[in-house]
Amino acid sequence: MWIIDRFEETIAVIETDDGMTEIPRSQILGDAREGDILRQNPDGSYQTDTAATQARREKLAARTRRLMGK
Repeated sequence: MWIIDRFEETIAVIETDDGMTEIPRSQILGDAREGDILRQNPDGSYQTDTAATQARREKLAARTRRLMGK
């Protein structure tokens, strides 16, 4: 899984299963933001995996609600 950790000017810092890596921001198609899960296209570019990103955000929100006792 590739998750956008942050952007640093023209670089996207990506969290992977093996640690952190960097890719040029120009290789990410569309309007990606921090926390989005990426998938690699056959041409080497990346785009947001919308379904996986949404599922991850919902899981994190549920965890936060449990921790806050709500």
